[in-house]
Amino acid sequence: MTKSKLGTLEAIMLILSIVVTHTILSLPREILVATKSATIINLIFVSIIAILFSYLVVKLIKNFAGSDIIDVSEYLGGKLFKHIVGILFILYFLISSSIMLRNFCESLKIIYYPMTNIIFIIALFILSLCSANRLDFNASLKTNLLIIPFVLASIVFLFFANMNKFVPERIFPIFGDGLLNTFVLGLGNLSAFGGIAYLYFLPPYLKEPEKMKKIAILSTGLSAVYLILCVSTLLFMFSFFINTNEITPLYNATRYIELGSFFQRLESVFLLIWILAFACYLSIVSKFTMGIFKKLTNIETKKPLIDLFGLLIFAIALTPKNYAVSEIFETKIYPYLVLGIVFFLGFSILILANWLKKKQKHNLN
Repeated sequence: MTKSKLGTLEAIMLILSIVVTHTILSLPREILVATKSATIINLIFVSIIAILFSYLVVKLIKNFAGSDIIDVSEYLGGKLFKHIVGILFILYFLISSSIMLRNFCESLKIIYYPMTNIIFIIALFILSLCSANRLDFNASLKTNLLIIPFVLASIVFLFFANMNKFVPERIFPIFGDGLLNTFVLGLGNLSAFGGIAYLYFLPPYLKEPEKMKKIAILSTGLSAVYLILCVSTLLFMFSFFINTNEITPLYNATRYIELGSFFQRLESVFLLIWILAFACYLSIVSKFTMGIFKKLTNIETKKPLIDLFGLLIFAIALTPKNYAVSEIFETKIYPYLVLGIVFFLGFSILILANWLKKKQKHNLN
């Protein structure tokens, strides 16, 4: 277990990788669809809520030192409840990562490989996933630690390189479709912070558990800055993204970058960085999923699970008949999964477990 311990920076980048991966796909477009010209104000608002939520999660789970949400579930409702919660999180991680893989591969197919069968593109990611999972847990995390800063830098570069094409007037009306849509209905944009789910599982993995609060606040804050930059770039450049189903809208923004006659068509560089980030994301998700399964079944090693979980992700990714079906999951179902499992289920378990612990302590006194 010592080899699997995470440093503070590794943990921050791990949580960021979840937000990064979803943002590479259609997340910015969906946020724009929901709140239109008020998107930047809405994101600032939901970011503050997400940071406060992360702080509360850390404060609540701190009372169960060295435990994750699975351990807390067992304390609250016994082994049966522990297995129910564990299975729900396994399904959440497997299905969401598989559908995102399908959508990302569909984007690659449309952009670069229109004549290639989608099965072969997905299979390449599964092969890299199984190979990475055979390495030490920290290998994926250290690779992620190297890749994510490049992704963040690419988005900052994308924002500033396209500033001459911005139309600031697109921020008006500043409250979009009204205060209700911006601050109440727009709360659904909290689903953009799906990386918070990993805060429930981090405590047993951390080298310095006392820095959990720092990890939670910094990772959520950086995710917020990243999201705001992505959405601002699209909002100021493309008014039509609000009404169209453009695949990977951020990729479209990269095609407008021109830095003299020697630096044009930089979209391939961006796509390479994003492919590496996506591969890291898949490895991290599958390793945490196998960790939950191992805890539920008490098996001694994860090695027999590597190919099994790889095949499961492959099978789920191929389940949708086409891109339109998989996109429905990503845009219409996934946000509710995040809100239901991450923001409601996980938080409710922590609240009730803390109440039970406080009650038992009071009875003892």
